[in-house]
Amino acid sequence: MKSEDPIEPRLPRGFRDICAQDLILRRRMVDIIQKVYFRYGYMPLETPAVEFLDVLGKFLPDSDQPEAGVFGFRIEEQWLALRYDLTAPLSRFVAMNKDLPLPFRRCQVGPVWRLEKPGPGRYREFYQFDIDIVGCETAAGDAEICLALADSLRALGFADSEFLIRISNRKILNSIVEMALSDMETDQLTRYLQSRRRDRMQLSGNRDRIRESYIDDIFRCVDKLDRVGIDGVTDLLGEGRLDETGDFTPGCFMKKNQIDYILRFLQLDCSTRRSFLADAAKLIETAEGKEGLAELETMDGNFSAAGYDDAVIRFDSQIVRGLAYYTGPVFEATLTFPVTDESGRKVQFGSVAGGGRYDSLIERFTGKKIPATGASIGVDRLLVAYSGRVEKSDSGAPAALVTVMDKTKLAEYIAMAAELRRAGIDTDLYLGSKGIRAQIKYADQNGIKVAVIAGEDEFAMGQVTLKDLKLGASLSAEISERDKWRKEQPAQIQVPRARLVEEVRAILKRHD
Repeated sequence: MKSEDPIEPRLPRGFRDICAQDLILRRRMVDIIQKVYFRYGYMPLETPAVEFLDVLGKFLPDSDQPEAGVFGFRIEEQWLALRYDLTAPLSRFVAMNKDLPLPFRRCQVGPVWRLEKPGPGRYREFYQFDIDIVGCETAAGDAEICLALADSLRALGFADSEFLIRISNRKILNSIVEMALSDMETDQLTRYLQSRRRDRMQLSGNRDRIRESYIDDIFRCVDKLDRVGIDGVTDLLGEGRLDETGDFTPGCFMKKNQIDYILRFLQLDCSTRRSFLADAAKLIETAEGKEGLAELETMDGNFSAAGYDDAVIRFDSQIVRGLAYYTGPVFEATLTFPVTDESGRKVQFGSVAGGGRYDSLIERFTGKKIPATGASIGVDRLLVAYSGRVEKSDSGAPAALVTVMDKTKLAEYIAMAAELRRAGIDTDLYLGSKGIRAQIKYADQNGIKVAVIAGEDEFAMGQVTLKDLKLGASLSAEISERDKWRKEQPAQIQVPRARLVEEVRAILKRHD
């Protein structure tokens, strides 16, 4: 047979492999957050990765044609897609289970997929951890979501000065945009539609849908404020923006006075919750906007009652959230300190979680409004910050390695490993073909703390040698004279074989 050319090992753009250390840390981080959610009464739920395309709906941010942002495929004349978030599947679940006791609290963690342009730290497959309350129509539900997020970040070890929950309200934002567009001219919508070539067939001739799409795009432009700054948002609201890569994004063709009105709102005093409410009230004239302010007033009282001041939870006019299904309060959790990213650079990390109220999403299935609110943690983003606070040796690697010096004694080594495992000590038994030096290097590379060594001499004396690898690494950096190191070997001891578990535990205890 003719041999085939080797297949090049490669990954699709925007996807990555995740190795053991990050997986273990992710599981630990998720467990900590989940314990907080359980204390609040949220119960776990799991929905499938694949949904019908029309069930997911067209709510993605950063896309002129939202359905283009999903991984879709056709099977038996049915269009299916990988879920792009965990909220749309929850809405479908609630609609299919009409007897759920309301309010219904759920938490869910899992991967989601978006067919978007990948970049540094931005992947097409990533993990989210959601909490939601379905059936709570008051702003107390939105406040509880924010409190649970804050408590989760505290539980992960972040100080109050290191994160901030920022909140706004889509009703207020709707009011600001509607007032800004009070003198909108027909040519604005015409130019807008002409610039969105992919949407022409869907929107042409339907002025209400054009206007709805137009307002959604205004929100998406404002939601990019953290990334592009005030000047970038001004360009996006106007004629368009040319980014540093040379890509041009068509704008919303708003007039200068319309843009200025929105920018005035975005630059309100947000240093305290009360200052925001006072200044926003001066701009808001519509009934919808005043209703949004009243909801934030309620949330402010709830935060104060729970002991959270402006240093941790704040109202912020610049919070928009890009998803189109939000109907009320919207919120983001941001880290306020520099984080070392995957390339080793110090960066201001920004948002690690976000969410809001979506009272109309379930209505697509049921024909009636069922209030709901929730938030999603970007697990992969938060993990980068969390992993910087956890020592490599504490990342879940086996605590001990039983080395193999004499392959004829393999049964003895297996017995040692089994004894340590029964005692609750995570133990690796070396099954490679290398010598002791390579085995110790293997242990160091994997973050293992103790090596169990038994050769001919140890077996003859009924003993084992224990090498404290963590202590040895620190001492080797301090002791420069090779002879002194060999003579003292303070990180290596011989103990009776019968005391194996006890002595390994003693070494591990000094590192806890």
